[in-house]
Amino acid sequence: MTNLYTHQDSNVAKTWLLMAVFLAVVVGIGYFISVYYNSPEILVIAVVFSLVMNVMSYYNSDKIVLKMYGAHQITRESHRTLWNTVENLAITAGLPMPKVFLIPDDAPNAFATGRDKEHAVVAVTTGLLAMMDQNELEGVVAHELAHIGNRDILLMSVVVVLVGFVSLLADFFLRRMFFGGRDSDSRGGGVLALVGVVLVVLSPIFVSMIQLAVSRKREFLADASAGLLTRYPEGLASALEKLGSYKGAMRKANKATAHLFISNPFGEKKKKVSKLFMTHPPIEERVARLRGVR
Repeated sequence: MTNLYTHQDSNVAKTWLLMAVFLAVVVGIGYFISVYYNSPEILVIAVVFSLVMNVMSYYNSDKIVLKMYGAHQITRESHRTLWNTVENLAITAGLPMPKVFLIPDDAPNAFATGRDKEHAVVAVTTGLLAMMDQNELEGVVAHELAHIGNRDILLMSVVVVLVGFVSLLADFFLRRMFFGGRDSDSRGGGVLALVGVVLVVLSPIFVSMIQLAVSRKREFLADASAGLLTRYPEGLASALEKLGSYKGAMRKANKATAHLFISNPFGEKKKKVSKLFMTHPPIEERVARLRGVR
């Protein structure tokens, strides 16, 4: 049966696999640009910069996201109910006590971040604390702890940075191609140019689809793990229904980090969007799974 530890080794392997795939895409784009402009140093720069970005994101992704949303760390004395909820569930899950942060935002939401269990963070909004009862709060916190236990936080941090880097690299090339021209001694002609344009244009779309697919799968797993951890799936199911009924967006909602949250930070939209382009599974489907409805 699914639990907090079933997929840990699998997630670590998938993290390295995704890094390898994204780096291969970066090398491919860098190689094309270097050939197109007959400039081998471009490939070297692309590879070195991508490696540096990986290292920086590994150690600083949590700080970047927390600062982006204006989160501040709490203590047991300042927010006893939230602190005790996180502490009790962390003990039950066999996890180290994560740092707890509060985001000043009326929109109810939460996320977990960090590079591993020993450097993990759980952050919730003031709106979430105001909206949820104790059982619902426990369900949300258990969901975030499940992400930590399943090592999703590292996986999703890596995906965020690499997707962003590939998009920036593609944008750089397209701008240079259409506005900066190319060197007269560059090789490949029209066929190379066509292949390169296709690669550069499709790469961000490809990696973004991987990002979205990975995120949706992780949400289902975290929901199931949270239900097992609290032994009361109804708490999280009820919390998700409240989150689904909230139509407003977070003040600092950002597409690059949207998949980190328990629900869409842009609010649940009435307009139906293909699942292929959703950062989160439909709330109704998540609730149905928690309640055992197939």
